[in-house]
Amino acid sequence: MVFMKRRSLLTGLGAGLLLSTRVRALRAAVPRDLEKNPSFKTSPFQLGVASGDPASDGLVLWTRLAPNPLEEAGGMEVLKPVLVNWEVSEDGSFSKPVQSGQTLAHPELGHSVHVEVAGLKPDRPYWYRFYIAGYESPTGRGRTLPLPGAPLSRVRFAAAGCQHYEYGYYTAWRAIANEPIDFVFHYGDYIYEGPDSGDHLREIDGHKAHVLRRHVGPECYSLDEYRRRYAQYKMDPDLQAAHAATSWIVSFDDHEIDNNWAGDTDQDGTPPEIFRLRRASGLQAYYENMPLRATSIPDGCHMQLYRSFRFGDLMNMFVLDTRQYRSDQAYGDTNAPQGKDVWSPERTMMGAQQEQWLFDGLGRSDAKWNLLAHQVMVMDLAHRKSAHSELTYSMDQWSGYLYSRKRLLDFIGTHCPGNVVNVTGDAHRHFAGDLLVEPGRGKPVSVEFLATSISSGADGLGDDDHFSRIVRSENPHLKVTTDKRGYVLCDVGPDVWHADLKIIDRVMVRDGALSTYASFAVERGNPGLQKA
Repeated sequence: MVFMKRRSLLTGLGAGLLLSTRVRALRAAVPRDLEKNPSFKTSPFQLGVASGDPASDGLVLWTRLAPNPLEEAGGMEVLKPVLVNWEVSEDGSFSKPVQSGQTLAHPELGHSVHVEVAGLKPDRPYWYRFYIAGYESPTGRGRTLPLPGAPLSRVRFAAAGCQHYEYGYYTAWRAIANEPIDFVFHYGDYIYEGPDSGDHLREIDGHKAHVLRRHVGPECYSLDEYRRRYAQYKMDPDLQAAHAATSWIVSFDDHEIDNNWAGDTDQDGTPPEIFRLRRASGLQAYYENMPLRATSIPDGCHMQLYRSFRFGDLMNMFVLDTRQYRSDQAYGDTNAPQGKDVWSPERTMMGAQQEQWLFDGLGRSDAKWNLLAHQVMVMDLAHRKSAHSELTYSMDQWSGYLYSRKRLLDFIGTHCPGNVVNVTGDAHRHFAGDLLVEPGRGKPVSVEFLATSISSGADGLGDDDHFSRIVRSENPHLKVTTDKRGYVLCDVGPDVWHADLKIIDRVMVRDGALSTYASFAVERGNPGLQKA
């Protein structure tokens, strides 16, 4: 019996965590009393495969056994640990196998599988698959990172998220699956926790639309409900294709738990000790369904998710967590004027420990580019409901945490000016703009590409809706915005960072048309967006 090679779980991660007894137990030998693997009436690989958290010598391989995904326990008849076989090859026909082994799928983790493969060659693709009881999984493809500091001329990746199942088809994921990219950054809102919306008209991001596909079950509170919601989303073939096409680097936002949650608080005033129970369930389900390393196994209601990845000498990627450590939103989490509370040094977006980790990493970085990959908008974007109403700002974005925002942008401007790019999401429309410490004053210190949603918001209204007109007139640092679905495609070279804002004309019908809405370039050493 061959088992996966043990490796340091800290490779490529910035958190510096020690392994717990819990994690070591997952890597223990197969129990002597392990029952014979169950038989299946249908393939247990209904949820597809995925790879992620790449390193220069390996990556994580993921699947989850669920012969009937929407049933209790995914339709697994035997709630025992079961052995799953895995295989890695240098080609898609598996004529050049390089590693194989067995691992346990634990019922405590929803029979999910997270194989941390090591000993692979840097900067090249690998193909992988799983098999059990006569069934073989789909084939997936992942890619290892270049060696740290190795000369690198190009990195290409897609940024996407916000994939409300009820509001559109995942056409954008099929398009991403066909892109020649090195990885996907998923910024969050992988699922939406709300109940079945019914088949009536609903207001979706400011306009009326019919729900397209309906959630199964009520709003998610328990682990079983979150598991079933992930299963429903993961059964989508376009999403499965994007997972199988390349490695993913993921982070959660709010809807993996509850809309606009912040630290220990939710939007409903639930006592923190009660909300933490829900948060623990949501975080466990998230880990179970993502290609993450064992260092991200939740410890109660906490999950270690901020981490870094090095792409040769070209790019350092810092994945941030702007949900677990933030202060509660100011002014009841409404769009509001920026009063004194948003400047309070007592309020934080990242928390002191994560902020110090990020500043240490940026300060030491010798890569040509630094990518800050996170969840919500950094641009300080002013809104007006009408031409004569007062200016308001989102309290859920960095505009509601101006003390933290200024600390971040001041550090970038002082220590790494001209080579930091922010890629974010959550707002259900494309935004691209310059980042100034104080909007309207001084020069940009960085830029931001905010990727629109995969499906949240339905078809959208394009770029001539009331919001777009108002927000463009009030924010000269904003270069473009449009209310359409899609993703951002980044092509990073040594001296120029290109970004294409991709859109789908319609997601409420299948096979919508893909196009490029706008393209921008950023020159290293000269922060500020230029039309490409």
